[in-house]
Amino acid sequence: MTSIEETPFEELQTELDQIVARLEQGDVPVDEAIALWQRGEGLYRACAARLDHAETRIVELTGVDE
Repeated sequence: MTSIEETPFEELQTELDQIVARLEQGDVPVDEAIALWQRGEGLYRACAARLDHAETRIVELTGVDE
């Protein structure tokens, strides 16, 4: 299994979207919902960190900080 750090951003985002959709259905057993929520939190943090890193790189490359 590929770790979150090695997984492409787009795949992380797709999995996160799938988790959100599953949880929004409302028919998920409690234990499964908790496991999905935990996985989703990890995916969210990984995506946010990658976006922050990308923003930092863009600022470094362009010299524009908004």
